[in-house]
Amino acid sequence: MLDKVAIGPVSARIYQGADYGKGPPIVLYLHGGAFLDSDSHVDRPVAMSLAKAGAIVVAADYSSLSGNLFPKALEVSFSVFAYLANKRAGLGDRKSLLFVAGEEAGGNVAAGVALKARDQMPDALDGQVLISPLLDPFMGTSSIRKAEAIGMRQRWTEGWSHYLSGGGCHPYAAPCLCSRISGVAPALIFTAEDDPLHDETIGYGVRLKQAGVGVRQHVLPAGTGWPSIYGGKSDGAPDWQENVSRHFGSFLREVSVQPQLH
Repeated sequence: MLDKVAIGPVSARIYQGADYGKGPPIVLYLHGGAFLDSDSHVDRPVAMSLAKAGAIVVAADYSSLSGNLFPKALEVSFSVFAYLANKRAGLGDRKSLLFVAGEEAGGNVAAGVALKARDQMPDALDGQVLISPLLDPFMGTSSIRKAEAIGMRQRWTEGWSHYLSGGGCHPYAAPCLCSRISGVAPALIFTAEDDPLHDETIGYGVRLKQAGVGVRQHVLPAGTGWPSIYGGKSDGAPDWQENVSRHFGSFLREVSVQPQLH
């Protein structure tokens, strides 16, 4: 089921799967778009995949209000997170677990929300789901050089320039450069063998683990349709969606039975 709602001044869509039960987890989902696109209210396959695992997913349009500029994009997203943390009973119940999730540019903002939640709302966030997050403004990894094959490296260059033009390279803006990442919520991280953001995604997961953060990291096989997230073409069915839903379901169960995982 899909409805469109508004949370304060922020437009959002609610994705709700058929299998959610009592006290379902709530996920704040932040869309991709290379810090250049706004949420045009198109369907979001990642949000649908998370909802299929039993969550209520709030896909918030953080970009229209913020102009995709830091720090406003983070501030808008964090305000929605804080609202959900304080009003979670309105969607699930007061014991519902709360997660933040994002893909590509939205994965960057989601990681920033997790860092800010640690600093300003300790214990309010139960987990973060980072799906091929765009984390490194220097774009110096081996895998990202392959992005030229799908026309993304130049787009990401333009996106980073735009995003950081509003407030400089704060650690919340480029989480991979943050020197203090301990104490954040446990993370479920996805990339793929043929993902141009593979190296920075893996690197951030390693750093989180080294900082004592619970991390569940999955590298999907090449050819699962992952480049379609960036607007590329894929032959066959997008197999990554089933993987995201299944692994997120496992992550939910683990966090539920180990509330002190982080």
